[in-house]
Amino acid sequence: MGDHLKFAIPDEALSHDEALPEHGDEPALREVADPEIVILPVPYERTTSYGVGTGAGPEAILRASHYIELYDEELDRDLSGLSLATLPPFTPQAVDLGVALGELQAEAYRHLSAGKFLMTLGGEHGLSSAPVKAAQAVCGEIGVVQFDAHSDLRDQYEGSPYSHASVMRRIFDAGIPSLAVGVRAISGPEMALVKEHQIPVIWGHELATAESRFENLLAKLPPTVYVTFDVDFFDPSLVPATGTPEPGGGFWNQTMRLLRMIFERKQVVAMDVVELAPISGQPASDFVVAKLVMKALAYRSFAPQTR
Repeated sequence: MGDHLKFAIPDEALSHDEALPEHGDEPALREVADPEIVILPVPYERTTSYGVGTGAGPEAILRASHYIELYDEELDRDLSGLSLATLPPFTPQAVDLGVALGELQAEAYRHLSAGKFLMTLGGEHGLSSAPVKAAQAVCGEIGVVQFDAHSDLRDQYEGSPYSHASVMRRIFDAGIPSLAVGVRAISGPEMALVKEHQIPVIWGHELATAESRFENLLAKLPPTVYVTFDVDFFDPSLVPATGTPEPGGGFWNQTMRLLRMIFERKQVVAMDVVELAPISGQPASDFVVAKLVMKALAYRSFAPQTR
């Protein structure tokens, strides 16, 4: 094995004594005192409605990251120079969901207002409105690019306006424009909202030709964007470990081309990766999601800017 990407795992994130790999004198990502990038694990799981286990997602991503090669062949860059730090897990304490999300928003604001690039590892998708609103408070006008199998535009679900199925509705209600990619599960009322307000969507059945439309749709968003990535965007043959998998999703190379385009065309100030629900004995999904995080950080740091 060669060089490896190693997100640090704070002691507070370890739930058992599984050994991590030892790589001797091989280069590794350095934890620095004043990083450009902060990785915030948020094992938040309050409103999952089918499969469960997203609370274990952040730790699984961190563990899998220790087995990822550090050299990025696409960008022809060694990632050992990335300036990052992995924070202890943040778990909101309030029972009330609105208050709990307020706690997370304050935590996200603390890092974003200090000029950090914030990578939040979830946890369920319901958490995403908090760092998005923190980014809006810091940056002013922003847009959101949503990779997702579901539109998540329900006004409420199972009695909660803070459900994972309502997260993009809360972002819509905050006046933040969005672009959804990969949606292939949507209710009638959600579709009516999309049509009435002409919310741009690249549907799941359009993914094979998404690049031809993506750049123009992306250009209509503000210069500053937040990326929220629900891993059920991927086809379940690639990432089965998620609570509500949907057939017909994205595959790796086409997804990376879209993700790279975002970082080249826009100022991406923060990102979250959510809804990994690890399956014991099947680490492939954990690895794919950890590599997704690594690729996003590589694009953010090294992809040529064309905006």
